Amino acid sequence: MKRLLSIFICLLFVLPSIDAQQRNSVTSILEISDLSGNRTVVKEFPFLIEAPNWTPDGKWLVYNSRGKLYKLSPDAPGEPIEINTYFATNCNNDHVISFDGKMIAISHGTKEDRRSRIYTLPMEGGAPRLITPLTPSYLHGISPDNKYLAYCADRKGNYDIYIIPFEGGEEIRLTTAEDLDDGPEYSPDGKHIWFNSVRSGLMQVWRMNADGSAQTQMTFDKTRNSWFPHVSPDGKQVVFITYTKGDLEPNQHLANKNVELRLMPAAGGEPKTLIKLFGGQGTINVNSWAPNSKRFAFVSYKLND
Repeated sequence: MKRLLSIFICLLFVLPSIDAQQRNSVTSILEISDLSGNRTVVKEFPFLIEAPNWTPDGKWLVYNSRGKLYKLSPDAPGEPIEINTYFATNCNNDHVISFDGKMIAISHGTKEDRRSRIYTLPMEGGAPRLITPLTPSYLHGISPDNKYLAYCADRKGNYDIYIIPFEGGEEIRLTTAEDLDDGPEYSPDGKHIWFNSVRSGLMQVWRMNADGSAQTQMTFDKTRNSWFPHVSPDGKQVVFITYTKGDLEPNQHLANKNVELRLMPAAGGEPKTLIKLFGGQGTINVNSWAPNSKRFAFVSYKLND
């Protein structure tokens, strides 16, 4: 099972042929939602784009497409502007902006082995700095004080959550559960890391202290698999994506599925469905909250004829 999971995730995230098959077969619709589920289209693309971030100054949405990063205005979108990532031209949908807006961290599949490693670079673009020489490593979070990166990684056949100093160094393993732990993201106060885990049988949202202690299940849905919890900048709300039970395996988050975006209080409580859409992988892999915590960005998809 571990070996199959490792192969599956490597295929899903790293191999360029997977992206090549999909990127021209869909229309990507970059959208914004308020907390009532009211949707506004920012821009449509006749190819695959994924995983918007909202910059802390509110001026830009950052997304990946065809291995590169781009930004455009959420309120007056014109032509997208490429962020120069130099040699890192196989970026996947795991990219995160630091809380101060000065740096961006990326997951990039190298030319040598196509396996994902984590790099950091200035937000305005620049030469990436390698942080995780071990592979595969998939970024999901930056601590508010810029001291640590949080990521999902396969080490010896099991995917767990790790942190590593922002400047690089020795990685620290935080979870040890069998099967998949994924999507680690720091809360704005830096006290917690939110993540998703399949340890209960279905994929559910979990939360732990930043040192890995007190791992606590936060969703208990018996009809859905819940992925990628994103905490609002004010620390009050969490948005995440769900797949219907039985539509895929609990440890899968595939593209081109009927999914839901759900909202729950960060203190815990019953989630509510805000939006039903066609999407999945690429829709909301990374935090995309607006700085005022009143809106968030996501991508829905349409299959091209």
